[in-house]
Amino acid sequence: MAEGRTQSSDARTNARAAARRPRWALLGAALVILGWLVVGGLGGQAQGRLSGVQSNDNATFLPENAESTLVSHAVEGFSDSTELPYLVVVDKQGGGSLGQADLAAVQQFAEQVPDLALPGIGEDATLGDYLEDTAVTPVPSEDGEAVLISVPLDGEQGTEAAGETTALAEGATALREAIGETLEPAGLQGYVGGPGGLIADFSEAFAGIDGILLLVALVVVLVILLVVYRSPVLPLAVLVSAVLGLSAASLVVYQLAKSDVITLSGQSQGILFILVVGAATDYALLLVSRFKEALHDEPSAWTALVRAWRGAVEPIGASAATVILGLLCLLFAQLRSTSGLGPVGALGIAGALLASLTFLPAVLLLFGRKIFWPFAPRVDHEHAEDVVGSATGLWGRVARMVGSHPRRTWGTTLVVLLAAAAFVPQFRASGATIEETFLTDVDSITAQEVLGEHFAAGAAQPLQVVVPEGDADAALGVVTGDPGIETAYLGLTPPQPGQEQQPPTVVDGDVLVQATTTDSADSEGAEDTVERLRESLDAVSTDALVGGNAAANLDVLDASSRDLRVLVPTILGVIFVVLALLLRSLLAPLVLVVGNVVSFAATIGVSALVFDHVLGFTGGDPAIPLYGFVFLVALGIDYSIFLMTRVREESLARGTRTGVLVGLAVTGGVITSAGIVLAATFSALAVLPIQFLVQIAFIVGFGVLLDTFVVRSLLVPAVAHDLGPRVWWPARLVADGGRSGPGRHADGPHPPADPPPAP
Repeated sequence: MAEGRTQSSDARTNARAAARRPRWALLGAALVILGWLVVGGLGGQAQGRLSGVQSNDNATFLPENAESTLVSHAVEGFSDSTELPYLVVVDKQGGGSLGQADLAAVQQFAEQVPDLALPGIGEDATLGDYLEDTAVTPVPSEDGEAVLISVPLDGEQGTEAAGETTALAEGATALREAIGETLEPAGLQGYVGGPGGLIADFSEAFAGIDGILLLVALVVVLVILLVVYRSPVLPLAVLVSAVLGLSAASLVVYQLAKSDVITLSGQSQGILFILVVGAATDYALLLVSRFKEALHDEPSAWTALVRAWRGAVEPIGASAATVILGLLCLLFAQLRSTSGLGPVGALGIAGALLASLTFLPAVLLLFGRKIFWPFAPRVDHEHAEDVVGSATGLWGRVARMVGSHPRRTWGTTLVVLLAAAAFVPQFRASGATIEETFLTDVDSITAQEVLGEHFAAGAAQPLQVVVPEGDADAALGVVTGDPGIETAYLGLTPPQPGQEQQPPTVVDGDVLVQATTTDSADSEGAEDTVERLRESLDAVSTDALVGGNAAANLDVLDASSRDLRVLVPTILGVIFVVLALLLRSLLAPLVLVVGNVVSFAATIGVSALVFDHVLGFTGGDPAIPLYGFVFLVALGIDYSIFLMTRVREESLARGTRTGVLVGLAVTGGVITSAGIVLAATFSALAVLPIQFLVQIAFIVGFGVLLDTFVVRSLLVPAVAHDLGPRVWWPARLVADGGRSGPGRHADGPHPPADPPPAP
């Protein structure tokens, strides 16, 4: 009896010893957590200042060799001005002609503009400190129903970051407040537009990124994780890991953008936040799933964590490498907004990867089994793959269906995806007007509409033609004779009524011709005018260049088309190479890549129907197809990576066909959860009132769910099961964990559970 009690006591002692975590490991985990908290503090400050280093102007996104960019540089020689004007348009409330009292009120408003305070910049800062000329003169329209006031902001000073804001943004706010205080009591209404007002509105629209967007994403992820884990502690650990990864990425991105090494736009910043939160959560789900699985076998949390980390690091690392390399391919883009997204997104994924593989494991080690409270796993040797042979379990049933009818499964799935892809030609991404860009009423858009009613539509943003001096008169004649031109003149300013045209300024043998288009600068009509002028002016001089805002929009469209043609095959090639190295196969990567390309095409087809017939979008940013491709193919391939790495692991022990079914059943829950989390986080982009981001939110959200529930769950495993051992070609796997030599069965001896291929 005493000997039995002694043996029982020894067993309990051995169990406690086995469950004990090494002190050095606990100390290391504490230091890792402390280091990350320091990074979080520094990165949080940088994250709040990202909006101050944004660039949201189409002209700054173009490559240096774009024709409109060359004209922009040439125009700088005709004037030292870096003017970025606000255009304040004033008309009468209810419409009608402006009387003398109205004009006097407008004049009073114009005179006080330089003295408007900018409290966000400094106690004594005024708008006049940032104007190129403090003499602000109202210009009445020919119909007498409106007045245009150009406020010449200094572009360089006005866009410099001042804390978390800029003088440009503060100036727009001050002008709008002054309109409410001075003009509205006099029965007038005013709108702040022009380049300055538009950029200020973009800045305001993206100002919610730091707060609302991140909050929405984190709340959505928290709810999903609470449902998945049924634990109040673990979801918080995952979210903190994601936030710290974002902080690390923001710290680096801020410094690079501040130093003009990369171009950060409001769109890139929003995508960065969502990308990091979604990716970090996906990586955490995979690691935690492995940890929980190991805890059913290991009494020691340390041993279980080591086993989980080793099992998860390869698929997580490969997944991150795929996305990082895919994003870095964007550096070859001509559009700097697109090329800027490459390093921004890559740094975000790197931050998510680093936090998921260091901070989160440290937290898991410190808490041990208690991290899953109140449903902590016990040492019961239960395994997720047991569901394959059981009558219960969703993913066990899915695996058995795929194994019973693999060819029917992938054939039906492929037909459905191709049917959806048939609507791809209906997807419109040939550009959107400013009115279509914003989904809410914006002051600068209203200003442009009122301006077009009372002044020439293109007056605010004229076309600019740089031509050799000897061809100036001929070029002016060609421009004037174009049906899309309202007026044209030589030099920087149009001649006043009754005055003759003054001799133009000559710089490096060139002169400047400016023209007002009949259509607004962001319309297709203005872009058509640019195309006609570029062609017709070539007959005058091959050195003639056409620029201006309409030309910049056209060049953006051309650059986007080029980027799509070049980058899509480049990204596919990079992803294929990564998958081939990971899976030691050429056929399996081909199956995964083709599956995800078909999934992307189906997503674009469905998106075309939704945008046209449900949301009523009449256009789209030309960069949308490329952005959608990058995120869907690079991120969507993650789930196939998570699946196929586990399939390969199981195939080494069980044979390929059984390994496919076990891998599908084991990873089904965690990959589905990861897909839902990523789709939900990208859907959070829809809270910002920008059409581009709403479209990206739908494309990525829907596409990720399609990859999760259709491609990864049905198409890929069914094809892999149908191919059997051939899926690893040219490698040969054997079930005992080695590789077969010449003449041996490509898959080794199949265990009894390995079903025969379906007819």
